[in-house]
Amino acid sequence: MKKLLSLSLIIAATFASCDKNDDGTILLNDVVEAPATYTFTRNNQSTVSFSGQTTRILMAQETTSAFTDFDNATEASILAMFAHQEGANDFSDADLNASDKSLRSKVAASQDFFNSNTTEAALIKNTFDGYISGQVNEVFPNQNTLAEPGIAGQIADGSRTRYVNGNGLEYNQAFAKSLIGALMMDQMLNNYLGTAVLDEADNRENNDNDILDGENVYTAMEHKWDEAYGYIYGTSADPSNPNLTIGEDDRFLNEYTGRVNDDPDFNTIAAEIFEAFKLGRAAIVAKNYEVRDAQAAIIRQKISEVIAIRGIFYLQNGKNKIVEGNQTGAFHALSEAYGFVYSLRFTRDTQSNESLFSRTEVDDLLAQLVDETNNGFWTLTPATIDSISEAIAAKFDFTVAQAASTN
Repeated sequence: MKKLLSLSLIIAATFASCDKNDDGTILLNDVVEAPATYTFTRNNQSTVSFSGQTTRILMAQETTSAFTDFDNATEASILAMFAHQEGANDFSDADLNASDKSLRSKVAASQDFFNSNTTEAALIKNTFDGYISGQVNEVFPNQNTLAEPGIAGQIADGSRTRYVNGNGLEYNQAFAKSLIGALMMDQMLNNYLGTAVLDEADNRENNDNDILDGENVYTAMEHKWDEAYGYIYGTSADPSNPNLTIGEDDRFLNEYTGRVNDDPDFNTIAAEIFEAFKLGRAAIVAKNYEVRDAQAAIIRQKISEVIAIRGIFYLQNGKNKIVEGNQTGAFHALSEAYGFVYSLRFTRDTQSNESLFSRTEVDDLLAQLVDETNNGFWTLTPATIDSISEAIAAKFDFTVAQAASTN
């Protein structure tokens, strides 16, 4: 079996015979060593490409913002943004309008989880349509109405005004945080990093023989890995060295990886994810698929942890507000928590290769969080929040207290 060497062993072996590929990856006695940054070239041209992922992140940001554009947005216009058609004038950015990409087409669309599970995939897509419909039909008409139990409207949150449905849920937060799981995480963990996609058709044979993908400068396998990379680093200031600004480059997976990394309990997670991406990509160049798959497993574990940690953080943040006697002040954090709990469906168990949370488990947690028969967040108790938090943490090797201490 091929083995990875630690950095110290690599340095100690520098006098052994070694080769350097034209992309900068070092091969030493069949061992893979990643470059310092996510920089891979062939014939002096970059082989890294993830423009489609960058486009979808930008589409997601503008679509989410439309949820509170009371003067201009309609149900039809937001739905059109979500299910964009090439050439349609849905966005303020002309490049997004010209794109043939869309958000809805990639929601719950992974090869591993939803290719043969079309019933659940349709249900998930309809959930996002429902967030949009609910915002326009329930919240928009009550923009200037003070929310009450069972009545949508506005609530004061410090110097901010929040807009909630009758259960206290902010649809825009549910949409944005659910999208992290159903789009970014599902495509990364359950599609592009899966062997069904990486090794599809002749991908492995072509990669072994450096046969490029059409007129492109990369192999199909290299590109699939890069597309996974793009869902977390696609809008980074420096995509080759993205941890310099991790947490600052989007409002989705990048942001919350950064927030989790800010906690001393988890302050290596951003580095672990980035190093695994680099080494896995280098392994593809080196034709070392054992190393590639080991790095995919690390990414799946760590990204799943980001979602769970952040979900617990927002649950506990909301609980603290309720304990302080500020029930409505908890609604914003609880709305964010709702989306992260929804996103648990798209996590990945590296042992079973199934989700860490079944559809039934996620639905049960959401039903506890928003008890629609009892006005949702308006009557939510600290005990229920703790119960949900513990159920999430039980799947991982961290405690509720550790997760709750993030920023």
